[in-house]
Amino acid sequence: MNTVIFRTLAPLIVAIMLIFSLYVCLRGHNEPGGGFIGGLIAASAMAVFGMASGVSEVRRALRVDPMAIAGFGVIIAGASGLLSLFIDAPFMTSIWLYVDLGETVVPLSTPLVFDLGVYCVVFGTLSAIALSLEADREEDL
Repeated sequence: MNTVIFRTLAPLIVAIMLIFSLYVCLRGHNEPGGGFIGGLIAASAMAVFGMASGVSEVRRALRVDPMAIAGFGVIIAGASGLLSLFIDAPFMTSIWLYVDLGETVVPLSTPLVFDLGVYCVVFGTLSAIALSLEADREEDL
C-alpha cells in the first residue's frame, strides 16, 4: 500500500491519532480509556507511518528506540506505586495533589502517572513489534 494518496494523507492521520491517543490516556482514570488503549492508538499511528514512509523514517522520527520507551514506562509505572510508601500507605495507594492554575484547579495523581507509564510500555512494545514486522516485509520486497 504505497499510493500517492496514502503517503500524502498519512502524516495527517498519524498526527490526529497521536493527539487522540494522548486525550484517551489523560482522561483514563475518570472515564473509559487510559494508558493501555492510548498506547494502542499511538502504536497504531506508528504502524501507519511505517507503512507510508518506511521503517527508517519512523525510527528517525522517534529518535529513541521503542524498547527504551517501554523500559522507561515500566520504571514510571513502578515508581508511581512506590510513592505511596513515603506516606506510610500500602503499595499503589492513590496520592492526589491539587494545583491552582488561575481560576481552575488541576488534580494530579499517582493513577495518572501510572497511566502514563502504561502508555509508554504499550506504545514502546507494540511499536517495536510493528517496526520489526514492517522491516521484515521490506526485506522480502
